[in-house]
Amino acid sequence: MKEKGNLLKELFFSTLYLSTFTFGGGYVIVSLLKDRFVDQLHYIDEKEMLDLVAIAQVAPGAIAVNGAIVLGYKMAGILGIIVCVLGTIIPPLVIISIIAYFYQIFITNKIVSAMLLGMRAGICAIIVSVVYDMFLSVMDQNKIRNIIIVGVSFILNYFFQINIMYIIIACLIFALLEFFVRGRKI
Repeated sequence: MKEKGNLLKELFFSTLYLSTFTFGGGYVIVSLLKDRFVDQLHYIDEKEMLDLVAIAQVAPGAIAVNGAIVLGYKMAGILGIIVCVLGTIIPPLVIISIIAYFYQIFITNKIVSAMLLGMRAGICAIIVSVVYDMFLSVMDQNKIRNIIIVGVSFILNYFFQINIMYIIIACLIFALLEFFVRGRKI
């Protein structure tokens, strides 16, 4: 029981720390979750991290909270979910409450505006890094097929402005068809 208590404490403080210092939304926290839980603590491997991100992306709600739910459940069941979600939602709740209280001061402060502008550049770099790492991880198997899917998805969304939800649904249908075709071959 003491070991589970230590695990819950580690999960809470890790998610609390990550959520406190993550600016830019869910995709930024993905690289930090990977760094903490895959590279440092070795609680999950890189494939499990990709599965966690995939589940977090398709579920409704914030990616950070969805990721905390999946990670918490995998590591410690229902109690792990509660601990990870609390660790994830407390920092934004406190920060947003403070910002709302001092909104008029923040909105006119040139230093705060400059800091937020600078943070945008850092957030873009982190998102590019996450996308690149995920792309490399996905390319381990079926390279040609995956490169075609990524390329076609990009072209459909960027050049033809096709809603990303339709592309995700098409990829899901493609994956299901492939699964059933492979299942029949076996």
